Amino acid sequence: MLAHKANMKSLILISVIAVAQAATYQIDCAKPEWKSLAKLGALELKPADRVLLKSGCVWPGPLATRGSGAAGAPIVIDRYGKGAMPRIDGGGGGGGGTGEDAVLLKNQQWIELRNLEVTNRGDGVAPRRGVHVWLDDFGVAQHIVVSGLYVHDVNGTNKKKDNGGIIFRTSGQNKPSRFDGLLIERNIVWKVDRSAIAAQSAFVSRPKWFPSTGVVIRDNYVDDIGGDGIVPWACDGALVEHNIAKDCNRRAASYNAGIWPWSCDNTVLRLNEAMWTRTLKDGQGFDSDYNSRNTTIEQNYSHDNEGGFLLICTPKPAAGGAMIGNEGVEVRYNISRNDKVRTIHIPGPVQRIRVHDNYFETAAGETVNVVQFSDWKGYAAGAEFVNNTIISNGTARYGHEVGRHEDGSFDIGPGFGPASDVRFRGNRYAGRHVDRPEDPEAQTVAQPLQFDWAGPAFDPSKPAGFTAYIERHRAWMTRMMKTAFPSLPAPQP
Repeated sequence: MLAHKANMKSLILISVIAVAQAATYQIDCAKPEWKSLAKLGALELKPADRVLLKSGCVWPGPLATRGSGAAGAPIVIDRYGKGAMPRIDGGGGGGGGTGEDAVLLKNQQWIELRNLEVTNRGDGVAPRRGVHVWLDDFGVAQHIVVSGLYVHDVNGTNKKKDNGGIIFRTSGQNKPSRFDGLLIERNIVWKVDRSAIAAQSAFVSRPKWFPSTGVVIRDNYVDDIGGDGIVPWACDGALVEHNIAKDCNRRAASYNAGIWPWSCDNTVLRLNEAMWTRTLKDGQGFDSDYNSRNTTIEQNYSHDNEGGFLLICTPKPAAGGAMIGNEGVEVRYNISRNDKVRTIHIPGPVQRIRVHDNYFETAAGETVNVVQFSDWKGYAAGAEFVNNTIISNGTARYGHEVGRHEDGSFDIGPGFGPASDVRFRGNRYAGRHVDRPEDPEAQTVAQPLQFDWAGPAFDPSKPAGFTAYIERHRAWMTRMMKTAFPSLPAPQP
């Protein structure tokens, strides 16, 4: 105990000294020395330093800093003054640049990036990012915050997932690297290719798995996205909470979804809205993907997604344990309304799925595969559907793959085929259901749920209204969930 107190006193003393010695750089583009950000990139920033960019200014990118803060004394990059956000135009600005990263935070920790506008348009097709947070042969990086950014018009390539809006990445040949405390919060990401907010990691194979911890992706709005919306990779205990993913998979012409983890354990997707995800090449609002364990998907609202509400998938686990499959998926207290083609699609040998206390409603005139199993080097084992409300305003079907097509659609036949230990119990049904599975405690629903489904609106071309919008949206989502599930338990931390 005495040693612990001594260490705490030392840390406090270091922080006090760091703050006392900190510098504040007020960067005004009207001053000759700050016409570009090259001078800033040459500085070695110290703990508690503040880099303040003047509102209304525009700089050619990149904004690339050096140095790390310390516990209790982070480096802060922010705005000062009134008016439009300070803007970084990647690659030289004006839409003609070729810079790969408009903003780059590489091998830094205890750093906060706040309240900037970021674009990165260039000529031709090439990898481009708005913000790139990158650890390479670094080790463990603590306390990185990316908050309040307006990232838009990044025309990256749709051939690579690791480019687009906000990308956080770990790599290295000599020292495994990961984030420990990464907060991506209250950002607008609009009109980017290929990914909106996404990770990539060199440490996803289970023999060398080195997961990031303390990753929180919260209160972000992503819209008009070439491919995927929000995708954490190689994380343990990531929280993806109250984000809006709209109009994803617009241009990639490949397999993408709205919000989903890959190679992650103990992920929680909570209180998110996913809508208008395009195509049947996945095309779901949400996905629990492979090399993952114990994913929880709760209190989300999915609607009008061309590929449906939810994908739960894995190929056969790799020999030698490099890839472990997908097991322990919990899906509860979600609303899927007017999702197309399939509500829940389960390809491959996923294990231990529990889907309970959800509300599924299909649109009038639509034929929807409410539960569909398919082959991906095997079929699922252990899937339980309990206490769900399933309202069909068209035709609801249940079954397994008997054929597939290039556009991502499937032909299904009755029954669940090679999938094993699939159980339905105590679900409530309304409307027309074809090949409905045996449900010994089935009930009938009188009418659909009544609610203000439209919700608050937001125009991403007017970012000044975002704070008020995101607060109204959270309140609306909370009311919706309490209306649909009156006995909804309080969320677990």
